[in-house]
Amino acid sequence: MHRFDPFDGALLVDKPAGLTSHDIVDFVRGHTGLKKVGHCGTLDPNATGLLVLLLGRATKLAEKLVADDKVYEGTIQFGVETDSYDCDGKITATHPVPPLTLDQLNEAADTFIGDQQQLPPMVSAVKMKGVPLYKLARQGVEVERKPRNVHIYTFQFTDYAEPVGWFRCACTKGTYVRALAHDLGRKLGCGAHLRNLRRLVSGRFDVADAIELEQLAKLSNAQIRERVIPFLRLVQTV
Repeated sequence: MHRFDPFDGALLVDKPAGLTSHDIVDFVRGHTGLKKVGHCGTLDPNATGLLVLLLGRATKLAEKLVADDKVYEGTIQFGVETDSYDCDGKITATHPVPPLTLDQLNEAADTFIGDQQQLPPMVSAVKMKGVPLYKLARQGVEVERKPRNVHIYTFQFTDYAEPVGWFRCACTKGTYVRALAHDLGRKLGCGAHLRNLRRLVSGRFDVADAIELEQLAKLSNAQIRERVIPFLRLVQTV
């Protein structure tokens, strides 16, 4: 029978805005002294919420856990398009926003539910001949991208105050919510971009059970180990 280290498992972190997912991995490596730390599903720097970190032997489960469905909430600003499809990008176009009701927004959002062919943004980590698209985008190069199959389970707006809508979305792995925002803006004829995004759920894991990075920084290794979901419990979830 294998002996597992107390650090072999998953640690749920509530990622703050302004840091990359890799920044969080690097911090945990440095703080704990662990060599093997990975994550399941990248969050953009300005996105917040659930980041599932895998520690020690649990890094072997990354491929299975990253395939889990996700739930997000956030805001979309209509009337402004950017090259990255979110608020970090350069503005590429502005349009007048037509009078919209919450019902009209949800009627348009409903058309995206189900299987979709989604075109990844140029400003993304998708690789073209080994080069991430965002590096090409920085050079002013735009290349033809292949659409990817995604599935949208729910996409619903809960509030709207022109020009911003608050939404919740459940989708499969690999879905670019900012591309969803961009495509919705195009459908409505006024353009749009993702203003805020927060991941609430990944598979069976919930952000309510995650620890904020600021709190994590104050914990000793012994205290962090108490928060680790053990390897054998993780195996039961995949």
